[in-house]
Amino acid sequence: MLKEAGSTPVPRPEYPRPDFVRKEWLSLNGAWEFGFDDEDAGEDEQWFLADHPAALNRTIQVPFAFQSRLSGIEDPSFHDVVWYRRSFEVPEHWSGQRIILHFGAVDYEAKVWVNGQLVAVHTGGHTPFQADITPSLVEGSNVIMLRAEDFSRDVTLPRGKQYWLEQSEAIFYTRTTGIWQSVWLEPLSAVHLKKVRMTPDIDRNEIRLRTLVSGFKAEDPLVLRVTVTYSGEVVAEDQYTVKSAEQHRTIGLGDFTDHGLGRLWSPEHPNLYDIRFRLFREEHLLDEAAGYFGMRKVSIKDGRLCLNNRPYYQRLVLDQGYFPDGILTAPSDEALRHDIELTKEMGFNGVRKHQKTEDPRFLYWCDKLGLAVWSEAANAYDYSEVYVRRFTQEWLEIIERDYNHPSIITWVPLNESWGVPNVQIDTRQQQHGLAMYHLTRSLDEMRPVVYNDGWEHMTTDLVTIHDYESRQEVLETRYASAQSTVSAMPANRSLFVGGASYQGQPILISEFGGIAFKKSEWEGWGYSGAENEEDFLAKLKAVVGPMFTSPVIQGYCYTQLTDVEQEINGLLTYDRTPKAPLEAIRSIMMNKK
Repeated sequence: MLKEAGSTPVPRPEYPRPDFVRKEWLSLNGAWEFGFDDEDAGEDEQWFLADHPAALNRTIQVPFAFQSRLSGIEDPSFHDVVWYRRSFEVPEHWSGQRIILHFGAVDYEAKVWVNGQLVAVHTGGHTPFQADITPSLVEGSNVIMLRAEDFSRDVTLPRGKQYWLEQSEAIFYTRTTGIWQSVWLEPLSAVHLKKVRMTPDIDRNEIRLRTLVSGFKAEDPLVLRVTVTYSGEVVAEDQYTVKSAEQHRTIGLGDFTDHGLGRLWSPEHPNLYDIRFRLFREEHLLDEAAGYFGMRKVSIKDGRLCLNNRPYYQRLVLDQGYFPDGILTAPSDEALRHDIELTKEMGFNGVRKHQKTEDPRFLYWCDKLGLAVWSEAANAYDYSEVYVRRFTQEWLEIIERDYNHPSIITWVPLNESWGVPNVQIDTRQQQHGLAMYHLTRSLDEMRPVVYNDGWEHMTTDLVTIHDYESRQEVLETRYASAQSTVSAMPANRSLFVGGASYQGQPILISEFGGIAFKKSEWEGWGYSGAENEEDFLAKLKAVVGPMFTSPVIQGYCYTQLTDVEQEINGLLTYDRTPKAPLEAIRSIMMNKK
């Protein structure tokens, strides 16, 4: 059985949850035993027992899925049931604490055993889960077993761009099965801070906190101390008695005025406050966690989309978040940061993260470097009651995980009627879209929600349109007025369904461009084509220019950041090589003369 990875390089060693950091933790990334279970015999044969000689005859590098090159396996064929095994020892100085096992994401259903005891069951391929494994631990070496089950051919599965056929084609890519985000251990007191939700209010210059304490008992004399700093300087401190498991608290900052936007967060000025939470029982420190927040506000006033109470034109790029060697998993933290730096260098102030809930490390770098994010779920393709249950639960978990990130400025539960293909005429599917809109608004009052990105909207905060027209004169005519814009059907789809109509919401072209330009060995396709770099830049200018000359368009999202597998319509190749000078692309994307 595998021990610690030893001299084997451990991929993705950075702390996986950067918005809520604890000092003590142990990465379990690296080499695990691994095996396919194509006959689905593992549970019946009790492979999860610690001493069972399960047929895990391969080694995989976690957190890379077996389909990827970086996993060490690189097998793109269907294997819907897979098993992992890893031994570990709990550090001696963690003695007396609760030991929590964390999984960043496992696609799609997961069961976890520790020393033969079931400790966790989770459904949903893009969201985290954890388990208190303390009762299952033994002295010395412990064994984790994980069974992951995917449903490769199920089109009601929230799967995003993962194809239901073995070979990628068109807009669909290689699947991801099993562990694809970090795994780690963390010691905690029996009484600890489980979660903090932070809501900025720039109009009052306050940060609102909702804290949840696990293990709370009414007779326990608990005190929570909160310290807010900016660039190392203390700007606010608070201390209060914990009187219930969930409490609300508001802290006034009072450290800046609005002249020049002060310390507000924006892509241009990604100002962040650090915040530290310390939970005490009398004077004994039980728990400590560190996070950060950004003071920013997204609003719609008189039909104008605003950031920090000022109209804000969004220049977004469609970002699929795929990597040649890791598929959905970036090869390193530096790779995530590099994508954001390239995006900003090309003149964009945001990304629409397309059909993927991204690793929290990506959101951390967007927060820190300054890049707005439209957070979009991975959708299914067909509708069913099972789909509704699956999707709703996962979307709830996405919002809970990512609520605190200031870079996220828009929620997008549905895209192009995926999962609701008959939404134009099917009232059930229309109601599902409305349910997702209102559910999201009930959980987050500070971000706009898009009903169904691209077309076939009902109640929506933003009207978004997908349009791959390449002729400049057609785009200029189409978006010359609000009336011509909302009456156009660029994909032969109605912009509204179910009796809904345009109510003056901000209009954004949230997919367009997609110009294919072959600048590598990759063969592929795009929505229109360019012959050389000069032609590419000219065609880029032809489709981007009308976004700025239109009197009604308040932002755009260009397709796309990089080539992906058989798609060659990126501004960068799949290995992140620019197809034209970055400054030339930047000039076009920012409408510089």
